[in-house]
Amino acid sequence: MASTVTTEPSEDPAAPSRPGYGQLLRTRGAWTFLLPGFAARQPFAMLTLSIVLLVRHTTGSYGAAGAAAAVTGVSMALFAPYSGRLADRYGQRAVLIPGVLVHALSGLALTALALAHAPLWALFAAAVPTGASVPQIGPMVRARWGARLQGSPLMATAAAFESVTDELTFIVGPLLATALCTTVDPAAGLVTEAALTLLGGLLFAARRGTQPSVSEGGHARVRQASALRVPGVRVLIVTFLGIGSVFGGMQVSLAAFSESIGEPGLNGVLYGTFAAGNMLSGVVCGAIAWKAAPQRRLVVGYTALALTASALWTAHSALPLAGLGLLVGMCIAPALITGYTLVEDLVAAGARTEAFTWLTGAVALGQAAAVTVAGQLEDRLWDGAGFLVPLGGTVLALVTLLALRSRLVPPSRRRTVARGVGHRSPVAVD
Repeated sequence: MASTVTTEPSEDPAAPSRPGYGQLLRTRGAWTFLLPGFAARQPFAMLTLSIVLLVRHTTGSYGAAGAAAAVTGVSMALFAPYSGRLADRYGQRAVLIPGVLVHALSGLALTALALAHAPLWALFAAAVPTGASVPQIGPMVRARWGARLQGSPLMATAAAFESVTDELTFIVGPLLATALCTTVDPAAGLVTEAALTLLGGLLFAARRGTQPSVSEGGHARVRQASALRVPGVRVLIVTFLGIGSVFGGMQVSLAAFSESIGEPGLNGVLYGTFAAGNMLSGVVCGAIAWKAAPQRRLVVGYTALALTASALWTAHSALPLAGLGLLVGMCIAPALITGYTLVEDLVAAGARTEAFTWLTGAVALGQAAAVTVAGQLEDRLWDGAGFLVPLGGTVLALVTLLALRSRLVPPSRRRTVARGVGHRSPVAVD
């Protein structure tokens, strides 16, 4: 959509002459939740890789390591929407404080069991609460932006900013996890993740003044009990599952590739390159005043993602793999940003934290499935076979997106289209 130009001077960031990062960061109270939010979400990027590296060290199997990480991801995906719904209803602080305590304790228990060479079922048992209690900081920050901006054109910029922030964590997190696990101790990554989650989560929960008012969504909850009832949200969940397959497939496959060439420390650099591409394209997306409809942008961006992800398995050396990883990362950010932006149009305010957690959970679920399948492929087939997972995941999601893209049009716009073609009463396109 084109940017809105105002004729009256205003310092209100909710009505800027052109959406941009400058106006966004001048939003009153933004920095009070941005800084602790960044600290609190940092451990999330360390969790899966820390589990993979620790369990691979103690069991000698990427399949077992991928399965343990997958249980964590599936658990998070199943419980994250419920966490988001509770946050919408009772407030973010009420959900965060007990959540980070459970996560830290269960993460330390998983570490101890792995080091004790406990059976795989015991690792799974500890992985369930570890994943279920992952704090949903990203969706909570996005919900705070929504409460502050209230439908401003800056919401698209905020979505881009959050994607950039997420990807910055996915540059720092894997590098930190790899460095800790390979140079300090295989358990150091998971122990650090638990400690940072506890500290960052408590700091974020302490910023009570910027969390959305619990009473704001009361009427929305009556009209719409769950964001999952919105057809467009279900379409976005499938597309985000495909994005998760890229994250999970690359985490295992890059680790296996680095191990196969005798350079395990290269894993963090390769994954960091992939995340850097995501971050850079996110910065660009947020700086552009888009004229194309978000539904069209999502289809174009996702097509590019599927094409680039389909080429990963052809790389057999570090440099081409880094280049392809950079391109794949550059295609992910536009899809993520556009998907989160669409939530603002599709979902009532009182269910948006839940909607955001459905999308975050979908990424985690796709990542979990990809980690499991890629681990098995790396163990049973050739080095690099795990890169087939991003290919399959993105292509299947793209087919679904193309078939159901009309459901991403907000209901009000569907009614406008229906009237425009001569119907006497509004009829939804889908």
